[in-house]
Amino acid sequence: MAKAKSKAQQKAAGAALSAKRGETKVGDLQGASKQMYDSMSEEELDEMASTDRSDLPETADDD
Repeated sequence: MAKAKSKAQQKAAGAALSAKRGETKVGDLQGASKQMYDSMSEEELDEMASTDRSDLPETADDD
């Protein structure tokens, strides 16, 4: 399973997870969160969204 590589990715996963669970509207998703909603399972999103943020950079490097 994938862990978030940045705070931005973790936040997008949380938004997508909220929509998967019916807590927010799918139509409110944009960009990465919309792509995650379409391509990842609730379990995958949950793991990525629950990644500890304390050691994550704001954004991931594109290495």
